Amino acid sequence: MATIRAHVVLPVELAREIDKLAGPRGRSMFLVETAEKEVQRRKMLAFLEDDSLAWREENHPDVAAVGAAEWVHRLRREQSSRQKRLARSARKGSSR
Repeated sequence: MATIRAHVVLPVELAREIDKLAGPRGRSMFLVETAEKEVQRRKMLAFLEDDSLAWREENHPDVAAVGAAEWVHRLRREQSSRQKRLARSARKGSSR
């Protein structure tokens, strides 16, 4: 990921608290991680406050073709089959 330098002014006490948590050489990474989380949080809030439809059937023809209930039922069957195969494979591997 490309980076840029940014001059950030912090209150002294906040910088000390960050250094206690992240160490004096970990301040930048701490601020990056914190900023990323805050950006995600704000995007989620904006999404939740948006009144437009988030789900459109035309964007999900696989669900629309069989109906939501049947689609979920198929997903659960596939997951169950996958878990059973993994369990059998694990038992075979441990019996060697």
